[in-house]
Amino acid sequence: MKHDLPVAPADVLQVSSPVLRTVIRTVTRAAERFGFWKAPLSRAATATEEMTALDNLYWIHKSRHPIGAWESSVPETDRPYTLYRTARLPLWFQPDATMTMGIGGDLLRSPGIDHSQDRLFERVEDVLFDVDLSVANYESPVTDQPLVDEVIGDAGPPTECASPAQFRILTGHRERQFDMLHLANNHMYDMGLEGIERTLEALRQDGIEALGAHDTPLTHGKAVVMERNGIRIGFVSDCFGLNGRTLPHQDRWRLHVSNLLSKKTGPDMTLLHRQIKDCRARDCDFIVASVHWGYEFEFFPRARQMQAARELVEFGADSVICHHPHVIQPVEMYRTKRDPDRRAVIAYSLGSLTWGFTAPHIVLSTVLNLTLAKGRWKGRDLTYVAGVRATPVFRTHVEEDGVPVTRIEKLADHVDNPASPFEAEYIAAIRRRAVQVLGPDCLNDPTPVDTMPALAAPARDTALAAP
Repeated sequence: MKHDLPVAPADVLQVSSPVLRTVIRTVTRAAERFGFWKAPLSRAATATEEMTALDNLYWIHKSRHPIGAWESSVPETDRPYTLYRTARLPLWFQPDATMTMGIGGDLLRSPGIDHSQDRLFERVEDVLFDVDLSVANYESPVTDQPLVDEVIGDAGPPTECASPAQFRILTGHRERQFDMLHLANNHMYDMGLEGIERTLEALRQDGIEALGAHDTPLTHGKAVVMERNGIRIGFVSDCFGLNGRTLPHQDRWRLHVSNLLSKKTGPDMTLLHRQIKDCRARDCDFIVASVHWGYEFEFFPRARQMQAARELVEFGADSVICHHPHVIQPVEMYRTKRDPDRRAVIAYSLGSLTWGFTAPHIVLSTVLNLTLAKGRWKGRDLTYVAGVRATPVFRTHVEEDGVPVTRIEKLADHVDNPASPFEAEYIAAIRRRAVQVLGPDCLNDPTPVDTMPALAAPARDTALAAP
């Protein structure tokens, strides 16, 4: 693999003060030597406006040395049940209609994108595009302003952006596009209102549905409803913040943003609840919550995230899909109290499909596939998850024909494969992280997405009483 990109954000840190550079170097080296940040930092901030000097030092450290331990307040018995291949339909449930979804993590502009048209997704098009509905989280606002390279340091929060041409490379493959892009994320206001408006225009031109961003106040707080094969799916969305930036009061309707992960208060789920109620009013068969939040470079969700995600399911979400941490987190099969026959899928973080770093923990991401089935059950028309597949993939940066090219590869195609062009140790390091988070069988699922079976009931379910 061509390693001409930086390994992790800590390696490209730009700090103007020599004193501060010394402090950062001293503290992070001490953390590496004595291991006092092997576990999640208690009461750490994730929203930019709440981050202290200690929070910033912790962020720098874990960008290179990700946190691979659970928060101490999460007992082993409450950790997500990750055997997602045990998804099943209730016994005797007869589907009248089925549909498939392919869901990817963060899409960000990065080196190698400009020459990657129709190459970026060619190894994963079956799980991302050969489905009924394709979704991802898009984070680099489209702009006609001069492009700004991401700078990580004390000059301000990092800025993401992309040209219209780069947008099309990141969001399409061989004349096919994602059907929906989640835009309610911490970077969508990086280029101001022009960035939001230009991104929405690019989506309209390519026939892509926008989730979480609006061109009229009338759609703020409303769900996005899409129908496939006679199944109506309602999508609700929210984001934890805008990197310390604030939309003008008269433009707050532009993005779905809530105080989801303040270290001072509990998660504000009001906006998500409002959208779920809208889904009910519009006769949706299935509700997916797309939530941009979490703690970056931590492989396991915090206790309050798990509590909030499960409560969101009990309120009405049938699946919860999360993104932002830049690393993968578990995929949970959660048995609901509101319907004991229902297993909700909670993907705590899908990781980043594209970004400009090569560390094994950062290049790894998950493509999630869901098969939904609608049928008559116990006298009601119901839609359940009939199959789940979580495919570990990783991002590569190589030189072809004298130009850098970015591709997304299935990890299973390279593990123990002597023909793989990538270093065996590098692939092994990526694999260790995938197995740590997704379980030992995550690379052993050859089942085609459109024929994922409904399997037996899981031996253990996690459940929470309805709020």
